Amino acid sequence: MMCGAPTASQPATAETQAIADQVKPQLEEQENKKYATFKAVEFRSQVVAGMNYFIKVQVDNDEFVHLRVFRSLPHENKPVALSSYQTNKARHDELAYF
Repeated sequence: MMCGAPTASQPATAETQAIADQVKPQLEEQENKKYATFKAVEFRSQVVAGMNYFIKVQVDNDEFVHLRVFRSLPHENKPVALSSYQTNKARHDELAYF
């Protein structure tokens, strides 16, 4: 893994799902919408002064959102934060830096 460069897309893991679940309330509040389905399917990560996660999440049969989540360094003891997101995505949309 090269510092600063996002990794290639990978299938989501249990850890990825846990990170997505932690920021789900932040997304729901910003979108003023509740998501019954919230399944992480793919992710990329980027080492910064902490870690950025780019996560593709399925929120309906054919509707996806892309999340950018920041996890600070462990000694900072801060919760993960939803940095940015993109809605109206499809399964085939590339998970790119945003």
